[in-house]
Amino acid sequence: MLKGTLRLIAVVVSLGIAAGMVTAGVFAWQGYQMYREAVTETPVTEKVESIQSMEGYVYYDQLPEIYIDAVISVEDKRFFSHGGVDPFAIMRAAFNDIRTMSFVEGGSTITQQIAKNEYFTQEKRMERKFAEVFVAFELESVCTKQEIFEIYVNTIYFGSNYYGIREASLGYYGCEPSELTDYQAVLLAGLPNAPSAYSLDVNPELAVQRMAQVVDRMVECDKLTRAEADALIATGS
Repeated sequence: MLKGTLRLIAVVVSLGIAAGMVTAGVFAWQGYQMYREAVTETPVTEKVESIQSMEGYVYYDQLPEIYIDAVISVEDKRFFSHGGVDPFAIMRAAFNDIRTMSFVEGGSTITQQIAKNEYFTQEKRMERKFAEVFVAFELESVCTKQEIFEIYVNTIYFGSNYYGIREASLGYYGCEPSELTDYQAVLLAGLPNAPSAYSLDVNPELAVQRMAQVVDRMVECDKLTRAEADALIATGS
């Protein structure tokens, strides 16, 4: 009786795995078609050149080191070691999504976020997620990590109708990104997570709360000591 039950469970599990693989394959194929259509209309190299030629484009070496550390800590801590997709982040996100039965976490890398923002809609569909991955792989093949980081911070939204780190720096603080204080740089790093909510013109208190989360992530990623983090937060008091 027990052996029969175990065999039945094994069959059911095997069928479930097989069905999951088939479903994933279908979404992957649809995503590949979506990717091919997108890059045929606007090749990745053309998209990159268009962004890099924008007026006021800020290069990697013009960014404060603490800003770079803050963005990577809070958005994509393995940015410099992955090839466009972070399997660990995807597994963590999948676990949390299954646990809550909703899309609470995306697991997207900085490269994937560029792919989504520049080529696709924000709609949470599996085929779009696969398409995003294909674009991310291509971006990683034609750009250096520094170029990918530049593209990201030059195109993301910071709230108050400011797109890109230069507009945000000038708009909120009246200075170039290279002139930001450590406090200002870290605070700006947190805004793109929810730019409309964290906008300094709308809710500066919430922006400061978000900054505290960014600082905590920097401590976790060994970019700041706890003492340095506390001192940094205190400079804005």
